Amino acid sequence: MEGEWNDSQPIYRQLRDRVVKMILEGVLGDGDALPSVRTVAAEYRLNPLTVLKGYQELVDEGLVEKRRGRGMYVRDGARKALVKDERQAFLDEQWPEVVRTIRRLKLDLDELLASARRQLDDEEKPQ
Repeated sequence: MEGEWNDSQPIYRQLRDRVVKMILEGVLGDGDALPSVRTVAAEYRLNPLTVLKGYQELVDEGLVEKRRGRGMYVRDGARKALVKDERQAFLDEQWPEVVRTIRRLKLDLDELLASARRQLDDEEKPQ
């Protein structure tokens, strides 16, 4: 997790978003333990209640489960659920703007798809 916080939203929300990102990127997988509240609070100089509030949001969303006396763990299927939600959010929120830009610039769809394929292929090549 990054140690920098910004003023754009509450820290507990930023912490929640960072854990979500770690799940989406595969850093945290199904059944993996989240770092303890005390560890995160000490490492990032946060109030433990702030960390707990961020973690509680993940519990409320069904992404993380509390195991009494053992900590917080990523629930089975959390990544799959997040990917589904992220895809839908992209289609609902970002894609319409992309389509408007394509129309406004009169971009050729075949050229766009070819460019996207090249970029995706480049990203998959070992560095």
